[in-house]
Amino acid sequence: MKHLLSAAELSLDEAILLLDTAAQMSATQSREIKKLPTLRGRTVVNLFFEDSTRTRISFETAAKRLSADVINFSAKGSSVSKGESLKDTALTLHAMGADAVVVRHWASGAPHQLAHSGWLGGVDGPVAVLNAGDGTHQHPTQALLDAFTIRRHLVGRAGGATGDGVGRDLRGIKVAIVGDVLHSRVARSNVALLRTLGAEVTLVAPPTLLPVGVETWPCATSYDLDETLTQWQPDAVMMLRVQRERMSGGAGAFFPSPLEYSRRYGLDRRRQAMLAGHTIVMHPGPMNRGLEISAEAADSARSVIVEQVANGVAVRMAALYLLLAGDTSAEGTAL
Repeated sequence: MKHLLSAAELSLDEAILLLDTAAQMSATQSREIKKLPTLRGRTVVNLFFEDSTRTRISFETAAKRLSADVINFSAKGSSVSKGESLKDTALTLHAMGADAVVVRHWASGAPHQLAHSGWLGGVDGPVAVLNAGDGTHQHPTQALLDAFTIRRHLVGRAGGATGDGVGRDLRGIKVAIVGDVLHSRVARSNVALLRTLGAEVTLVAPPTLLPVGVETWPCATSYDLDETLTQWQPDAVMMLRVQRERMSGGAGAFFPSPLEYSRRYGLDRRRQAMLAGHTIVMHPGPMNRGLEISAEAADSARSVIVEQVANGVAVRMAALYLLLAGDTSAEGTAL
């Protein structure tokens, strides 16, 4: 694989290789000098057509810690705002000598188009494309950092295992993903990757926030959060942000009021008490405190939300390393 476009395209071996490489990258970040010379002389372009803070900074940090040169490109204030097409932008980046393009785009499928159109130097090469989120479609590095966090807490240090669960999948782990599944590329990516890794997944949401055809996804669904927490007893609870910016007609188009949504699907003190002692609380961020998650839950001892941000840097370092400098031999199972 020459690109990282979708969590659904990763095989079990590829997913575990990425997680294991991320564990190695994470270990280097505890050193006094965090930078590695691995990608010295390579150029990584962050091409963002949607607003982003944490994902863009995470990719930029990852590339710089691998000693790559980084160019940040925002659609706002660029030629894109004057009408330049995605194709012309890609041709410009290729002419400038980009080795990898990290792209976030409002249109589902835009990263796939960049990777396979030939605009970046021939079909499938030589420029690597990493999907940093496209529409409501995919966000593979978010799913990888979520899986990395789950493995570190629930596999790496459980049952006498040591380290970060290196070489292990997530077989037997139960994950509840709660909230706005309809608009969430994070949910789609996580369902695909977690199932590949052997985890069981249940989506919990009001009927209006579940997509058409969700019954064909490799997961269970529920409309009742309390029942899921008490009877299914998940090992990890992932709260999704209510994406108001994607809701035409306001929040009322999908649920009666923010207060009712919070009462039925928010993670608060009462629902925290339903969780098993080992269960972790996750959120892809940014959070709507008081809506899908209370401040108490977000800041509790079982919350790993801040750790997810740190793990995101390690995972993105791993992805850039494997795409740009990884072992391409048959023994390396490289991406």
